[in-house]
Amino acid sequence: MKRYTHLFFDLDHTLWDFETNSRETLRELYDTEHLADRGIPDAAEFIDTYEEINQALWKRYESGHLDRHVLRVLRFRNTLLRHGLKDEELAVRLGRDYLALSPKRSTLFPGAKKLLCDLAERYRLHIITNGFEEVQHVKLASSGIQEHFDLVLTSEKAGARKPDPRIFAAALKRTKATAEGSLMIGDSVPADMEGARSAGWDHAHFAPNGGGDASATYVLGRLDDLRAILL
Repeated sequence: MKRYTHLFFDLDHTLWDFETNSRETLRELYDTEHLADRGIPDAAEFIDTYEEINQALWKRYESGHLDRHVLRVLRFRNTLLRHGLKDEELAVRLGRDYLALSPKRSTLFPGAKKLLCDLAERYRLHIITNGFEEVQHVKLASSGIQEHFDLVLTSEKAGARKPDPRIFAAALKRTKATAEGSLMIGDSVPADMEGARSAGWDHAHFAPNGGGDASATYVLGRLDDLRAILL
């Protein structure tokens, strides 16, 4: 078995259960803002619309075609417009409150906390994320896993987004790791898997819903599958 010394995790959709935490926040905002009385009769429909729009905007953001500040404004503005509601003040408020509330939620994928505790006894652990700098540290602290990571490298701090090889090079430089001794663990094929391949790293694709990347070094149906590989 190949010997790794440094493990680099993505955060959202890999350790921190983004979908669950986001949906809980959106339901709270739907109720707080009384959106049922504003012409959006169903919370699930509101969430589905937001997720569709947000996903499309994130693809543009990760490809470098959209500024993060514009993304934050557009995702709620466009969601409201889809439901026939034009209210700029409400869109701004939803965007602000979502960013304040969502990172404080603490749901992780099953087994994540215990796995990190066990891995930390043998490896140096790090985060490489395209998520926003000001919220990723809040997520780590809120979910109780911040202590396990030596480096938390965001795309903002690195000046490049995954899959750009520069963020992987920055991670190696800051941790004094080598590409041969590093393993990238993430859920995104274009960002995590293709980025790691381009950088010459081994990579584990976390694909709990199936459809694992056939070109990945490892495919994980659950996080605990890492135990057989690393422990």
